[in-house]
Amino acid sequence: MLLTCCLAVALSAAGFRLMSRAAPPGQAGRDRRPAGMAPARLGPSGPHPLAHSPATPPSPQPRACPAHAALVAALAPVLRHRTGMLAVGVTDPSTGVTATYQPRRAFHTASIVKADILATLLLQLQHQHAGLSLAEQDLATAMIEDSDNNAASALWNVMGATAGLAAGDQALRLRHTVPGQDGWWGLTSTTVTDQLRLLSALTSRRSPLSAASRRYELNLMHNVQTGQNWGVTAAASRGTQPAVKNGWMPDGVEGLWDINSIGVVSHRGQRLLVAVLSSGQPSQQAGIDQVQAAAKAAASAITRPACPHH
Repeated sequence: MLLTCCLAVALSAAGFRLMSRAAPPGQAGRDRRPAGMAPARLGPSGPHPLAHSPATPPSPQPRACPAHAALVAALAPVLRHRTGMLAVGVTDPSTGVTATYQPRRAFHTASIVKADILATLLLQLQHQHAGLSLAEQDLATAMIEDSDNNAASALWNVMGATAGLAAGDQALRLRHTVPGQDGWWGLTSTTVTDQLRLLSALTSRRSPLSAASRRYELNLMHNVQTGQNWGVTAAASRGTQPAVKNGWMPDGVEGLWDINSIGVVSHRGQRLLVAVLSSGQPSQQAGIDQVQAAAKAAASAITRPACPHH
């Protein structure tokens, strides 16, 4: 188990390479399946492809910060009954504290990559001093609020597909995210560390995304359709409006699922960025239940005051 506690990273637009934009495709049909039903394919039609150094004295270990110990304790009951593999991350932007469990374990994104696709496209448009066309706005709404896969495929191509996402992720400093190939955007791999960076890009004034771009994407995430507002939203206090993007798909082994959730929640008066990734879940509902339990545990683990700066 690897747990880290660190300061939130300020994002920069350095190195972002503009991608040429194809003519926007027409409006795609919407997939309004509620959670609990099998998702549409996350890419093209057809089955998806799954498919000696000298000894040195050990470095002194840094002193554990409060969030480190709190996350260990909070996740213990969740991990005791864990199904599949799990990674968890939480950031309190007001203090700069981040706590993670399995921060660099890679997972397939499934539909949470849709938040990354839109952020990348918005970055490209900023550099072109342009905005989304009306057709692209319709596609963005369907992609985020309805988790429509046809809309995601259309915007994936508009923003430059694999190469476009790689350039966007470089600007957003998502260092451990590898875009899917050959149109299989759902097979993009990522880590909770990178997903927290993406959420920071959607919420921080020091983000390469403009305030207007941040507001636009978060507004869509605040308004996901009923049946898709599970996941990290379980950590939100009653009466608040979390922003969320979930992902779910069969993970390539018969009967098992990838279940992921990222979002911004208000928990006991604190605004938190939360990411939970999982694979090898025995069912879609079992994965959702575990992701929600992990999100609640992560939110409870962030305490004040902040960890000491190193």
